[in-house]
Amino acid sequence: MSQEIEHVQCLIIGSGPAGYTAAIYAARADLKPVVYTGLVPGGQLTQTTEIDNFPGYANGVQGTQMMEDLKNQAERFGTQVRFGYATKVDFSGVVKQVVIDGNKTITADTVIIATGATAKWLGLESEEKYNGFGVSACAVCDGFFYKNQEIAIVGAGDTAAEEATYLAKLCSKVHMLVRRDEFRASKAMVNRVLNTPNIEIHYNSEAQEILGDGQVVTGVRVVNNQTQETQDLDVTGFFVAIGHKPNTELFQGILDMEESGYLITKADSTQTNIPGVFACGDVQDHVFRQAITAAGTGCMAALEAERYIAALADEN
Repeated sequence: MSQEIEHVQCLIIGSGPAGYTAAIYAARADLKPVVYTGLVPGGQLTQTTEIDNFPGYANGVQGTQMMEDLKNQAERFGTQVRFGYATKVDFSGVVKQVVIDGNKTITADTVIIATGATAKWLGLESEEKYNGFGVSACAVCDGFFYKNQEIAIVGAGDTAAEEATYLAKLCSKVHMLVRRDEFRASKAMVNRVLNTPNIEIHYNSEAQEILGDGQVVTGVRVVNNQTQETQDLDVTGFFVAIGHKPNTELFQGILDMEESGYLITKADSTQTNIPGVFACGDVQDHVFRQAITAAGTGCMAALEAERYIAALADEN
């Protein structure tokens, strides 16, 4: 049985703020983009309850609603949004090839990668239960909701240290759970944490269970991994800051990426090492990881795709 083949000018892999913004700009440029959503249509934000820091939503917005709004806007300009998962890519030729769900090949003049990143979690059942209801992996996104409250954060690297000091400006107290007897963070970041009076560090400590009333977080049970003693901390928020994993397995050995897996793009550009293939959003941004910055790079990717196609036309 022959495999189905379809050609498009602009293929967008991923459907978060970066992917949908790229689709809006590409559609308005008459590139007739096709978006494949991936396994989680809308991306990470669909697993977030309320978004309070995206411009234009004066009263905040649910993550699922915001992504639906972006999807509808992209479709209004002619974007085709399809549920599907890229399983194989071949970027060796001028025309790129992407296999969807193992049974359909899309050939494309340009490919925009917006597959995002996935937060690393501890793997606790209670952590999953209260995700979005007191459990968060983004202090900048959700810290404001815990103003003048007591919270806990787990992690020992630069990201955890930075998020702990950020939360300390908003919250009455920050309990920082460090698994070992020392930080992994840089000396400067550690000094910043140590000099913040309302951060209490719990060394050799791990979260054993997130406590709640069935609706929201009410505390966290912490175990000392040296003495096995446990204590319950009365907190209303629990932040996980042990890193993110970019969704780039599909592109290993094909696109240039950092050791941690984030795609490398050229300076002031979303262009990867392969002409005609662009990357935007959290898949190439391990610094800011915000919806608004992802949307900005999505815009850049679409504009660069348009210019790339125009240059190809001029050559021919």
